[in-house]
Amino acid sequence: MRFFTPRRAIVFAIIPLLLVLQAQAQGLPMVKASEVGMSQQALQRINEMTARNIEAGKHVGYVTMVARHGKIVHFEAAGTTGLNSKQKMQKDSLFRIFSMTKPVTTVAAMMLYEDGLFQLSDPVSNYIPELKDLVVFAEDGEHTPAPAITIEQLMTHTAGFTYGFTRDHPVDAQYQDVQLLRSGSSDEFIKKLAAIPLRFEPGTRYFYSVATDVLGVLVERLSGQTLAEFFAERIFQPLGMQDTFFEVPENKLPRFVTNHVWDYDAQKISLIPPERRNDYQNVAVYSGGGGLVSTAMDYMIFCEMLRAGGMYNGTRLLSPKTVQWMTMDHLSEQVRKHGADEFPSMHLYPGQSFGLGFGVIIKPGLSQVVSSKGEYSWGGAADTKFWIDPEEDLVAIILTQLMQSPWETRHEMKVATYQALEKLAGD
Repeated sequence: MRFFTPRRAIVFAIIPLLLVLQAQAQGLPMVKASEVGMSQQALQRINEMTARNIEAGKHVGYVTMVARHGKIVHFEAAGTTGLNSKQKMQKDSLFRIFSMTKPVTTVAAMMLYEDGLFQLSDPVSNYIPELKDLVVFAEDGEHTPAPAITIEQLMTHTAGFTYGFTRDHPVDAQYQDVQLLRSGSSDEFIKKLAAIPLRFEPGTRYFYSVATDVLGVLVERLSGQTLAEFFAERIFQPLGMQDTFFEVPENKLPRFVTNHVWDYDAQKISLIPPERRNDYQNVAVYSGGGGLVSTAMDYMIFCEMLRAGGMYNGTRLLSPKTVQWMTMDHLSEQVRKHGADEFPSMHLYPGQSFGLGFGVIIKPGLSQVVSSKGEYSWGGAADTKFWIDPEEDLVAIILTQLMQSPWETRHEMKVATYQALEKLAGD
């Protein structure tokens, strides 16, 4: 035992060092929470929360990550990669991030904006002429000509489009009838969209929609590249994001976790039905609104670029002023509130407004969970979430894979993160 114990001590001493070196190799140092005004012990509540929810059958697995002042203080994987799977979730597991794609697409567009290729007030039809003669839906069938949609309206979800998730409105039903989200190419997507009336007059209300998919097509038209090529060349490769893509490479498929859905009738997690599955291979349309697969580390790198004002590890994608502008409130009070009671499932959270590609907290006291003014974020359909808090200089990410989640997963992550603060950034 005299020889065994010291060796074990050496191994246990080396493991944290290896984790730090691994993080630093990615450009993100891992430090003790106390170095950035947080409690390591209190951060364990994130692990307790994930373990509790897995045990209760609310989720199958998670990866969670927290960084402050650009330094990682929490990075954990919990559970398994799928229902009835014995494969443990790993920190580098690949997740469908769905609408967490939208901020990436908006960053891509703003890079072209900084290149001088358009103005935010420009009509989208200047660059996508198929969208020139749109009409606004009217119940009597006498659809009225629509004002020109601007590029800024695409970024703020005020362009008048919808998503077609349900058939509760004739316009949404048309989206489903033409299988808009299953188009065979981006040109086909635009052609189908142009033939369907707008649900609302552009600029009159916020309504979550395919607008960011249109923005992705705009990036393609302006750059002359596919969205996958532009992302890889201008964003992922410069930042060192090696595990973010629209199509999962064959050699990385073993890391791709299973997607699930909450079965409300059975009150339990089920596997996604075959007709709703997407294998993320042989992709026909690179969806700027929801098509990416990523890891916690890769998405943290993207968030860190934003937190640091458009630069990461010596690589600048955007100016700090552009990032500041993107993360301001871009909705008037009238536009933000218009229709909120009619369409609550497609509206914003209390206390939240919208910038360019991000939800922005404008009244944290109304947000129903601990928050900061100016915090910006977005989530994905499989119960994923990131947020960036400039006030506390903090970034957090939670990744899981549960569609139609009934749980307050994102709020639980926020509480477990913020309760670990021992010093506010201004102290």
